[in-house]
Amino acid sequence: MRAVEFQQYGGPEVLKAVTAEAPEPGPGQVGIDVAYTGVNFADLKARAEGYRVPRLPYVPGLEVSGRIRALGAGVTGLAVGQEVAALTEGGAYAEVAVADTTTVFPLPAGVDLRTAATLPTVLPTAYALIHTVGRLQPGESVLVQGAAGGVGTVAGQLARAAGAGTVYGVVSSAAKAAYAKEHGYDEVFAGAFQDPVRHATGGRGVDLVLDPVGGDTLRAGLASLAPFGRLVSFGNAGSAEPWTVGQPELYPLGISVSGFSILTLARTAPAELRRLSEQAFAKAVDGTVSLPVTAEFALEEAAEAHRLMGSRTSTGKLLLRVNA
Repeated sequence: MRAVEFQQYGGPEVLKAVTAEAPEPGPGQVGIDVAYTGVNFADLKARAEGYRVPRLPYVPGLEVSGRIRALGAGVTGLAVGQEVAALTEGGAYAEVAVADTTTVFPLPAGVDLRTAATLPTVLPTAYALIHTVGRLQPGESVLVQGAAGGVGTVAGQLARAAGAGTVYGVVSSAAKAAYAKEHGYDEVFAGAFQDPVRHATGGRGVDLVLDPVGGDTLRAGLASLAPFGRLVSFGNAGSAEPWTVGQPELYPLGISVSGFSILTLARTAPAELRRLSEQAFAKAVDGTVSLPVTAEFALEEAAEAHRLMGSRTSTGKLLLRVNA
């Protein structure tokens, strides 16, 4: 089969197209003939820093859409040839991928394979940030870092549908700000945001902050919270030292901090991930949210997809076209 792997850590140029043996599903797993693969920032961190990489060489990729080609021992309720979307533990930059059945989802009615590849990581993450972990209430305000990215695009729409009072976004450029305003955001800040947020809220701050960056950005998010506000950390895109927070930050205004990782949840509480994902996918089926595919690359062009995402100019969702 065709695959893209890296044998050392580095820039996009370390991604190499190779011919490899197709993996076979183990007990409780299925093999999938991949149609499309989603590109995520976690893939870039894996390639550059070894994020969640067990060994080299490594085939990256965390989500696919396609058709089941083989069932592992003990698998029921799924069938060879069935169209599915799946969250994987790597290996998705390939013509064949393997996934645990708890993270394999038959395609909902009306969802095609191209759209399905945008669902497994982004939509459940955004849904959890707004509803399950963030617990956004009608009338509350929310501030989303990376508002023009995949998670940000969906989070803005979910927040609007949940009855948020005001939805603020943070992006890195004016072009991204214009994109975000088309996807649920009332006001979008390019670059520094702490003082603009205070000004926009009359000094009060926001009720919910969603942060995938970490470091100084997370600290600025904490400083942007209203009394009893919540911050949810869901990544460390800035590669800063792990953050800590304690009584000095939490006590004065009664704020709280929590975290979310869909990849960790898949390992520690797969049944909860499945329930969460099914709730989230329903929002795509009923038209509450949509995630535009803004760029599509052939599998062998994975390095170009990484360059685009790494340039911080991309919006929406990037896909690799494998066998579609």
